[in-house]
This record gives sequence, structure tokens and C-alpha cells, in this order.
Amino acid sequence: MSLGPVMVGLSGKTLNQEERDMLLHPMVGAVILFSRNYDSPHQLQTLIAEIHQLRDPHLLVSVDHEGGRVQRFRDGFSRLPPMRRLGEIYDDEPKRARRLAETVGWLMAVELRAVGVDFSFAPVLDLDHGVSEIIGDRSFHRQAQAVADLAQSVVSGMNKAGMSATGKHFPGHGAVEVDTHVGIARDERALVDIELEDLVPFERLVHAGLAGVMPGHVIYPQVDSQPAGFSRFWLQEVLRKRLGFQGAIFSDDLLMAGAAPMGSVSDRAEAALAAGCDMVLVCDNFTEICNTLERLERFDNPASHLRLARMHGRQPISRDRLHNDPHWHQALQAVEPLLQAKPLDLL
Repeated sequence: MSLGPVMVGLSGKTLNQEERDMLLHPMVGAVILFSRNYDSPHQLQTLIAEIHQLRDPHLLVSVDHEGGRVQRFRDGFSRLPPMRRLGEIYDDEPKRARRLAETVGWLMAVELRAVGVDFSFAPVLDLDHGVSEIIGDRSFHRQAQAVADLAQSVVSGMNKAGMSATGKHFPGHGAVEVDTHVGIARDERALVDIELEDLVPFERLVHAGLAGVMPGHVIYPQVDSQPAGFSRFWLQEVLRKRLGFQGAIFSDDLLMAGAAPMGSVSDRAEAALAAGCDMVLVCDNFTEICNTLERLERFDNPASHLRLARMHGRQPISRDRLHNDPHWHQALQAVEPLLQAKPLDLL
């Protein structure tokens, strides 16, 4: 059975029978996990193993685990700094910042791989234009070159740990104040201005072999009337043709308010796939997930199957072996000074 085009969320820390049946639906291809699904590394590993055993090839298991405010698994995992900290170091010591970025990427990825997670939706490639609270210190830097340099190092570290990377939020979320989780966001800039700045990290990482991209739900009225993740222009003309991206395109969560202009959740799923997404995310609401699976019953895209299959994790490693690895201990020592003294707020 190939991987379907829908990524779904789960309600708790174990699978119930309804969820097991749902995950066997041919339109499901992946699961995204949140803090609500986490209690301990052992519990998480057991849950992921059960998900993986349901299908062959196994369903992808993903998570938003960037560091800083967005780190879904806390106790039992190493704390990761907000990416802004790497940008601050980059201003004075770019070589050191790149080395640290690769270490952070490796540490994040290897700990997730040790419990079975296939990939994390990282890194954030948005520029920090100083107006978006939802991006804020999740961004490496204001300057495109710095973001590209540091993100490429993070991706290198992730790849060395056996994890593919997904850059987000194409073509750039950092210049709008509105949080698309709760509102409709518009970026009034012209295409040429976006190309000169925000697209630079995406272009650089695409050329370096980036495996995945997540477009945002931001509308760019000077370019297209639809949010980027539902826009054939952004996904087909710009991302696929102009930038030459060959990897997997993941929608942002279709339940977010920023996707509301596209109609019902099922309508949104159809529109995103028609625009060029390979996989759509419905992260909560069992009823909406089932409605979406029913609507997409006949969807089939062989090219998407191949792109998504490349997102499977590689180089499996046990937690015991990892914790005995000198490289892991060295990474912890390198990352520790980057952590803020005050507790990091959860997103």
C-alpha cells in the first residue's frame, strides 16, 4: 500500500480502535504528533512502533520540533535553543555559528530518530522582518544570506542523523503581523521584493537538495489571490519551475484560520492537492479527518508517492546506543550555552 496524501493528528498518548482503523485508510500517509501525544520517550517509542507496524511501507511519523518555543517533546529530550540564538552568534562569528547550527540539527534529528520519528518540520526559513510574533525568534535572522547559511548547516546535521528536512513557510511568513493560526494574513509586497529577500533561503536550500517544503497560508495579493499553499502560481510556477524543487510539498494545517477562504476542510484539501501539494495536514478533529478521507477517496498521484517515500527516516539508532555515543555528549555540551536562562514558552 502506497502512502496516501493526508497527514493526520491523534487524540492522545495511545491509539484507540477508531484511530487504528483510520490509519489503515488508503488516503492516510502520515501522522503528526504533538505534546498531547507525549508522556515519556518510552511511551512515544511504543506509540510510534505501533503506528509503523500498521502498514508497509510504514506511515510517516512527523513532528514540529524546531527548538525554542516549538519543541513538542520536552522531558527526556535535550532542550534546543531558538534559532535566533544562532543568528546572534552568526553576526560576530559566522563559522562558529554554522558549526553550532549543524550540531543543533544533528542533536534534534538523532534524538527523534532514536524513538522512531521519521522527520521534523524544520528548519524555519522565514526572515525576521520584526513584525511577526508567530515567527519571531523561530527565525535565524533578518538577512537572507544568514538564514540560508545557518539553515543549510542545520539541514546538514539533520541529514547526518538520517532525517530529511522540510523548509517552511514558503515563500516567507516573516513580513506579516497576523498569525495564520487565528486570522487571515496578507503580505502586500510585490513579487520582485519577495524574490530579492524571502525566496533566497528557499532557492539556496532547494539547490542543495532540500527534501520537503511547507508553504504558509499567507495571501500575497500583488501576486495571487489565494494563500500560497493553495496557489498554483506559487507552488507550480515558482517553487517547481523557477526554483526547480523536486521534493515533497506539505500543506500547513488545513484547520488554521488562514486557510478559511478556501471553504470547508475537505474543499481546502482538494484545492491544496490540485495546486501542487503532495500531502495535506489535518492535525485535529476526527470528524474533519474522516470527511477529508472520504472526499479524497479516488485521489492518486504516483509522483507524490515517490516524493513522500523519500521522507522515511534512515539510520535507525537505539536510545541506549545514542546515550553511549561520545558525539551525543559533545553535542549536549556545545548546545547548553545557547539555551536561555528563563523557561521557553510553548507555542
